[in-house]
Amino acid sequence: MQARHRSKTLHRIELALLIVGALLVGVFIAAHIHRAVLSRAAMARFEALNTERPADDLGRTSLDRRFKFDFTLWDEKRVQAYEHSLAQHFDPPLAVLRIAKVHLEVPVIDGVDDLSLNRGAGYIPGTALPGEAGNVGIAGHRDGFFRVLKDVSAGDMIELETVERIDIYRVDQIVIVEKHDASVLRPTAVPTLTLVTCYPFYYIGAAPKRYIVIASLVESGRPGAVENRSGTNSAHSEPAPQNSNPQSQPSTKEITR
Repeated sequence: MQARHRSKTLHRIELALLIVGALLVGVFIAAHIHRAVLSRAAMARFEALNTERPADDLGRTSLDRRFKFDFTLWDEKRVQAYEHSLAQHFDPPLAVLRIAKVHLEVPVIDGVDDLSLNRGAGYIPGTALPGEAGNVGIAGHRDGFFRVLKDVSAGDMIELETVERIDIYRVDQIVIVEKHDASVLRPTAVPTLTLVTCYPFYYIGAAPKRYIVIASLVESGRPGAVENRSGTNSAHSEPAPQNSNPQSQPSTKEITR
């Protein structure tokens, strides 16, 4: 009698475990489907930027395309952070930053909070907006999108594309500053693009310095009109970056890590 009762109890436990296992498998599959849908929706937002422009003014720009990123140089945790960011809502990017030499093409998100920098490069508030005159500041993580900046040299070309225009910059210099030194972000008389990331690139922990790429505008045009550009894959050599003299300016400590 006790053996029969024990057998029925075990059978019920096995049935309950089978049901729980089936439910867990269902939840796992649903989560992956949900993630795939969110990823596609996130990429679709990039393609919607031109929808308010007149039909005859549309053109195939990089804002229309889906982004494919090379994670070869990325830190594994940064890759995971990027994947997690796909589940979050973002406004359409302000621009697309492209450096052909290092095969970088990344959306520029409005803001430099950690979530924004996991998803793309970040526009630094208080600097000139992409497409405007002045000093445009853009930040990125040294273990993610901006790790390739280590291979950028003076003379290399950088494109910054918005819905309305493409600005082409040539790298003038690369400097290393203290993390509190924001003098590189102050307004400039000539159109300038300043890229900021932490340094050293492979430093363990909070990096103590900032790696700055400074470029000046050489050409502008509407998307699709500036096609035959020379020197976009420039490989000019650049002497080892020199430390700039720290000045009493607002801190760049919180721009990126």
